[in-house]
Amino acid sequence: MQTLFLALFVSYVVAMAIVRLQRLHLPYTGDEHSSAIQKFHHGVVPRVGGVAVALGCGAALAWSGWRGLVGIESAWLLIAVGPAFAAGLWEDLTKRLGPMARLLATLAAGVLGAWLLQVQLTHVDIGWLDAWLGWQPVQERAIAPLGLLLTVIGVTGLSNAINIIDGFHGLSAGVSILMFIALGYVGWAVGDALVVQVSLAMAGALLGFLVWNFPRGLIFLGDGGAYLTGFVLAQTGVLLTVRNPEVSAWFVLLVCAYPVTETLFSIYRKLLVRNVSPAMPDGLHLHMLVYRRLLRWAARPAAARDVTRRNAATSPYLWALSSLSVMPAVLLWRWPWALQACTALYAAVYVLLYRRLARFRSPVWLRRSVGAGSQPDSSR
Repeated sequence: MQTLFLALFVSYVVAMAIVRLQRLHLPYTGDEHSSAIQKFHHGVVPRVGGVAVALGCGAALAWSGWRGLVGIESAWLLIAVGPAFAAGLWEDLTKRLGPMARLLATLAAGVLGAWLLQVQLTHVDIGWLDAWLGWQPVQERAIAPLGLLLTVIGVTGLSNAINIIDGFHGLSAGVSILMFIALGYVGWAVGDALVVQVSLAMAGALLGFLVWNFPRGLIFLGDGGAYLTGFVLAQTGVLLTVRNPEVSAWFVLLVCAYPVTETLFSIYRKLLVRNVSPAMPDGLHLHMLVYRRLLRWAARPAAARDVTRRNAATSPYLWALSSLSVMPAVLLWRWPWALQACTALYAAVYVLLYRRLARFRSPVWLRRSVGAGSQPDSSR
């Protein structure tokens, strides 16, 4: 637990410094509220919380390495995430790096991670696909093109998925903490010290950041922090399944079902339903529908405070939704068929909930009044 507490402490202190000294850097690091379709906050807020998470995680893993709990692999992991984190941080500072450039940076990070860590998916518990993946004992360090491709796509996809759900105070950080705890628990169950230490380091670093991010939104994770979190989450999942063949890849998929489902459904909605580019921002993500449909408010003199409270009140709904996949994954990680069934069931629940919210059929028992009054939201 030293790893978790050290990561929490370092991240907390760095985030505090960013918040307290923001007058010195806010012209460069600030994310200003505007009429943009995906802006749901008030005022100018530093969006470089990823720096605190990175330093917290790095310090904790360095301490774990000094104690002999992890080897050189932890250093390779931190090096591999570099292109994705750097691209995201550059966007946080300049607001000028396009989505394609950031996608290519996360792809490069995925390839670098597979090369440095010498890991690629070797089994997904689907007979015919496992044969195509070209399974080989890990010790032989065999390179199977399809396995490498699937690994890079998965790592890149989850890196961007965490960025997609990073829309409200505490949302992506809270969900990611749940997922890292799940990976760490199974890593402990199979005796994989690297997975345990990385999971503890990231969970602690995100907790230290979360203190300043939720509920008041004093600092944002930013693209750099989101890509960092998603990449390490995905790479830790790959390490867990490759180094421990008894752990199914479906366990990792079910743990990460919320951001993965959100991303796939978003691509489907934009590309096939609306006939627009998947990179085009819109206001129709599930967390945005929860914000608009389930949280009622009144824009009165305390409007700014209401925006902050309503923003923060959105995240617990999605934490609960994510836990619906994380909990069965932790309980059923030994049984691939059960994980597959739960993954399909979760996707069905997500689609059903999305359709109900999109059609203004949100259950009354889920609605909350937030803010200075109880009048319905005018955006309904």
